[in-house]
Amino acid sequence: MATNSPNRAVRSIAIVGGGLGGLSAAAHLVSSGHQITIFESDAHLGGKSSQFKSNGYTIDAGPSVLTMLPIIESIFAALGEKVSDHLDLIKLDTLYRANFASGNDPYGEGSISVLANHDQMVDEIRSISGQKDADAFIRFSKFLKDLYDSEFNQFIDRNFDSLFDFLKPIAPTLNLVKLGAFRKLNSIVSDYFSDSRLIKLFSFQSLYAGVSPFEALGIYAVITYMDTIAGVYFPKGGMAQLPIAIGKVLAEKGVSIRTNTKVASILRSNGLSGAVTGVQLADGSRESFDVVISNAEAAITYKQLLGHSSPPRKIAKSEYSPSALLMLLGSKVKPTAQVAHHNIFFGDSWKEAFVELIDEGRQMTNASTLVTIPSFSDPMLAPEGGASIYCLEPVPNLSGKIDWKNERENAVENFKSSLRVAKVLSSDPSDIEAEKIIDPLDWQAMGMEMGTPFSISHRFFQSGPFRPANSDKSIPGLFFANASTTPGVGVPMVLVSGRLAAERTRMYLGDR
Repeated sequence: MATNSPNRAVRSIAIVGGGLGGLSAAAHLVSSGHQITIFESDAHLGGKSSQFKSNGYTIDAGPSVLTMLPIIESIFAALGEKVSDHLDLIKLDTLYRANFASGNDPYGEGSISVLANHDQMVDEIRSISGQKDADAFIRFSKFLKDLYDSEFNQFIDRNFDSLFDFLKPIAPTLNLVKLGAFRKLNSIVSDYFSDSRLIKLFSFQSLYAGVSPFEALGIYAVITYMDTIAGVYFPKGGMAQLPIAIGKVLAEKGVSIRTNTKVASILRSNGLSGAVTGVQLADGSRESFDVVISNAEAAITYKQLLGHSSPPRKIAKSEYSPSALLMLLGSKVKPTAQVAHHNIFFGDSWKEAFVELIDEGRQMTNASTLVTIPSFSDPMLAPEGGASIYCLEPVPNLSGKIDWKNERENAVENFKSSLRVAKVLSSDPSDIEAEKIIDPLDWQAMGMEMGTPFSISHRFFQSGPFRPANSDKSIPGLFFANASTTPGVGVPMVLVSGRLAAERTRMYLGDR
């Protein structure tokens, strides 16, 4: 760990939770020379980025898509290291294979591969949708790049102290207006493409932010940029290798990492008020710290760690993203359908499905689903001849109308049935040799408010300067690094949240 200036005292920093946000915060604070301790209640680091292992199958049980490599490189650079020395990253040539249903046929309207090579993607669209849409993709790609360049530093990679910060400097904001970033996303994409399949393909990403493409603003096309332009990667050994690698380097740099250690509460100078003074562990012991960074969701931090009867109004009134029914399956036979590492199966209803999911809180009649097959890129994640399969269906969070205690079994069987029709799973149920199911009640039990791993949704007034802040002026010394705070949901955003929390911490401690 770096040495402090002789004129500046070494301070102590507790990070509650060893998820990606907490690990990122630690990485960006190592050079400060302060004493850093990470408390993680589980036996492993990573938080949501965990793995299910059974009968020779290894399947990630959290995030499955890795993009925005420069953000990951910045984590290791802050530690004086290179990503390539710690992770074997596979760059995917086919980012997604999208399949479009018609009636009961999951391939009825064909398939489109989203390719990393720009020229090859233009050719793919030309061969499937025609020259007009191929030309449109070239213009759309430029729009996405311009949007990202104007939006990232202005709206994502910064701390906000007031709503007016969004207007400073004014030039990027004006450029966002010029680009049409405050129009509806579906409308923007429809202006480029005539093929309805391409409109779905380049707008569905808003669902990652918990918003329908018919309601999301164009600024959320930045997620499309991350998925289709910036490149998609996969760490050999699985997504969980990312937190494992960061944790290993942090330990080498002098960070104390204490797994299997649950923090019961955050201590303050005057009981339930005043600045933070440390943490109390589940065994009753107390430890003093100058700063506490919570990697737990904001609502959980207030209710469980700070002893508040309810979070502040801004958090208590937040709308949460839809949840997910996640099936992790080890199949002794590989899919017989043509597949890629990531596969999307679009249902034949579109706008109606979002109404069911988000507005009505019901399971989608014709769900669009994500199927990731990590063993496609890393055969060591499954026994020879078999496949590790990650299957995700968006479902309402716990504010919805599904009784998961009684409806789980039926929902799982329906999901499996659709995968058998798509020839992702074989017709023989005995071919499944490993299985783990995670529904909204399970997500809730893992500490996720409203039973969703996608946290507070990104409707406009819950994004950027409107999103719950990563600090609370009434609690000096407490900062947040997680998906529920600035800048938001997704691996890149959560990693950025850690850097922003580290920036707040440095300012609080008087570091330059």
